[in-house]
Parts: sequence; structure tokens; C-alpha cells
Amino acid sequence: MQILLIAATSEEVRPYITTHTGTDVLITGVGVPSTIYHLQERLQQLDYDLVIQAGIGGSFTDKICPGRVILIKQDIFGDLGMEEKENFKTIFEEGFADGNEFPFEKSWLVNRHEIFQTSSLAAVKAVTVNKVTDNTLQKQQLLNKFSPQVESMEGAALHYVCLQEKIPFLQVRAISNYVGERDKTKWKMKEAIINLNAELEKLIKQLIK
Repeated sequence: MQILLIAATSEEVRPYITTHTGTDVLITGVGVPSTIYHLQERLQQLDYDLVIQAGIGGSFTDKICPGRVILIKQDIFGDLGMEEKENFKTIFEEGFADGNEFPFEKSWLVNRHEIFQTSSLAAVKAVTVNKVTDNTLQKQQLLNKFSPQVESMEGAALHYVCLQEKIPFLQVRAISNYVGERDKTKWKMKEAIINLNAELEKLIKQLIK
């Protein structure tokens, strides 16, 4: 199986790629635009059986605490829309796009990979944003609109490109902090990266055996 491992930064997957030098790796850069461009460019050059995006993220709930690793079942572009008088509406709600037109399902980008039936990792809903949440209003808007459990800056870009290209994909993330908590002394970045890479190795072994 030919797997492409992608991450926003090299630090997030350094433990894995240091010991697995034969793995195809793409560091996309942070954010949706960079992820879409670099992933699409690579997929036009080489054929892959699976794309795995590995990275850290923030949790909206204490049921998914810092350090925990999860799989993202469905993701959405959380700030693609219009805001008026502190009321956010998506492009789908405003009629600028059809929320049920491929690759969307009720505005979501859903992963149907069979691994969700066998993996011990929890499968959760995520929201992808261009600005990491740092205020109560933005956090509450996201919770009210999407009820996400996890936040990232690249996840929906992976889902969007791979669904369009009909390439199987997985998004695996480790929680480094709670959404809205900007005091980085409370983050568990090191622990999240260690756990992420340990689970990444298990996951890939499970996939290729």
C-alpha cells in the first residue's frame, strides 16, 4: 500500500518520520490554502492508495482531554460564510452553495473509510478554522452551529481534496489544548505529539498488514 503522510509542520510527525525514513511525507504548511495547494500538487504527481493527515488540535469538550488521540469522522469549514450582528451563517445557509452537492453531505465532509469500524480510536466531529478560537463568542458560535468536538486549521482541506479526487484518507489528531485556552503553559504539546506518533505507527501497521 502506497501511503502519503501529511502534516502542517514537521514537528508534529518528526518522531515517526525519523524512524520510518522510507515513508512518503508532505509538509503542507499551516492553514487551508497551503494544505489544499500542496496536497493537490502532490496528488497530480504520484498515485497513492491512502493519505493520512496527522496533527494536533484543540478540544471543545473535557471528554476529549489534552494528550488524547482521535480520528476525525467528519469535518467542516467552520468560518466559511457571513457574519452580521454576531450571527454567523454558512455559505450553504445563505444559498451560495448546495450543502448536499458532492463532496458535501448536509454541509459536512464525511469520511467513510472502513477503519472506523475496527479502530480503537474514537471517531469525532471536527471544525476547521482560519483563525484559532480565542474568544467566547467565536467558540460559542462554532458550538451552536456545528457541535464540534475538535478544532484544527487544516482538516477540512484534507477531506475536501481527497473526496474530490476519490482517494481514501484518514485524519488523526492528538489534543494539545482546550479551545479558547491560550495560556500555553497549560497545553500538553509534547505529550500530544508523542501520543500522536505512537498511535500513527499502530494505525499504519494495522492498515498495511
